[in-house]
Amino acid sequence: MKIAVLGTGMVGRALAGRLAELGHEVAVGTRDVDATMARTESDAMGNPPYAEWAHAHAEVRLARFADATAHAELVINATSGNASITALGAAGREHLAGKVLLDIANPLDYSQGFPPSLFVGNTDSLAEQIQAAFPEARVVKSLNTMNALLMADPRQLADGDHTVFVSGDDADAKHVVTELLQSFGHGDVIDLGDLSTARGTESLLPAWVRLYGVLGAPMFQFKIVR
Repeated sequence: MKIAVLGTGMVGRALAGRLAELGHEVAVGTRDVDATMARTESDAMGNPPYAEWAHAHAEVRLARFADATAHAELVINATSGNASITALGAAGREHLAGKVLLDIANPLDYSQGFPPSLFVGNTDSLAEQIQAAFPEARVVKSLNTMNALLMADPRQLADGDHTVFVSGDDADAKHVVTELLQSFGHGDVIDLGDLSTARGTESLLPAWVRLYGVLGAPMFQFKIVR
């Protein structure tokens, strides 16, 4: 499948690398290719510059947002939540029309420092805002309740014996995403229902951040025990 991953940070890299490993044709989208490749310092999270990662993943193409999405069959939003709608706008409404848009971003607000709050919640979600901004896209929310390494390969923790949630209004789009999740190794996929249920999974992030603080590492995940 031709897949565009929007975002060059840790999450975008983890997913792009895994998708390429699984045989997909992957393009990573960025605002400015030259600027992205010219950076020589680690980012705010301590990740090495993108050029260093790209050297080890030559099979993954880097392109402007619009170029990455133009011929993609599936688009993954791995941008920061506060920049997602702007980035998707740069990708082009015409390039998103009719396509499955897997949104894994979270509406984290760091304006008051750490730990972050959410800039939308309770009666709305970032996923719903994206769907409203791009009604032609088929938005599915998933993977936003875990760290990047577990998104890409859940088997790195307890043989993948944990839960991933899916929310969306389009049943066929959710089926596409569910199959992709299963190819990553996610065995316990729970379909929560329509896109409004993303309010619940996005609201898990404050708890996730607090757990990270207590555990001192991000390699943990939620498991629904029946």
